[in-house]
Amino acid sequence: MRTVDLAIVGGGPAGLATAIFAARRGLHAVLIEQQRGTPDKACGEGLMPAGVRALEALDARRHIDPAHASRFVGIRYVQEDGSTIEGRFHDGEGLGVRRTALMNALTMAARDCGVELHHSVKARDFQLSADSVQLAVGDEQIRARLLVAADGLHSPIRRQLGLDGAAPEHARFGLRRHYAGGEPDDHVEVHWSNGVECYLTPVGPDRLGVAFLFEGHGHLPDHNALLTRFPRVVERLANARVDSTVRGAGPLAQRPRAVMHGRVALVGDAAGYVDAITGEGLSLSFASAQALVDAAPDALADPSKLARYAKAHATLFDAYARPTRLLVWLSRQPALRRRVFAGLSHAPKLFELALEAVG
Repeated sequence: MRTVDLAIVGGGPAGLATAIFAARRGLHAVLIEQQRGTPDKACGEGLMPAGVRALEALDARRHIDPAHASRFVGIRYVQEDGSTIEGRFHDGEGLGVRRTALMNALTMAARDCGVELHHSVKARDFQLSADSVQLAVGDEQIRARLLVAADGLHSPIRRQLGLDGAAPEHARFGLRRHYAGGEPDDHVEVHWSNGVECYLTPVGPDRLGVAFLFEGHGHLPDHNALLTRFPRVVERLANARVDSTVRGAGPLAQRPRAVMHGRVALVGDAAGYVDAITGEGLSLSFASAQALVDAAPDALADPSKLARYAKAHATLFDAYARPTRLLVWLSRQPALRRRVFAGLSHAPKLFELALEAVG
């Protein structure tokens, strides 16, 4: 049996970012992903400026295929009557990037750092002790000084440790599909309707990601049925063709009881999520991965030092959660939302300040 510093379960953006940051600190990181190839999932695919800076810090942006990415300079909200309000970023640009292209870029950056990657194998049989976490990776037994659960929104490790929080009162879900040949734009567009929002994110020179967020009860509606509620989007896609299969996710809101347990730390969506409405999920994952690795050297010897990570994560999460919860609440108050956005349309600088606060 061999010993490693970090065993990271989950090969999504949070897990890969943790592995890259750890390798750069001289830590031996092993990443375990049970899926084969490049896993895809429902994702808004828009990185806000803070997330783009993190991607550059990870030295992953240079690996992104330009055919699957597009810059955007701001956000545009479109109301039911066609009225709009838009704001530009003042602290950089956003990046719309196909989820699979992002994963490929992060994987290449991880290999550049010497991260040990295991795909198509499942981590199992966790045994926690005072000085390590023992687990099986395929046919091999590994002893990790820290176990990082980066295994997603509905983290099996979080559930196994009894860290799941209460179910959300209002369950929100997401659906996403791509269209090729759509009209390019340098803004992410958010179209509003009662009970559902439609997000248009440029993810290539002629490709749009079309995502819906809505409340539901576990039964995902038909993507085309949701699309018909947005005639302006239908018109924009008139000459486009479907370019991917529909993918769904949810319930989105997850708040664990804790982000650490002994020698186990949760990171990324496993460590908590509110909603995709602000587009800040990936930025939060990258920042949290950095905070975890900052705490890791001391925590290897004394797992109570993971409290430093828990404190940093709480600060990062609260900064993301406050505006996100406000927007989700506003989405349930369509009359008030229309009045608020109508008022902001006469004060575009105020709207841009709000974008800066979110980002």
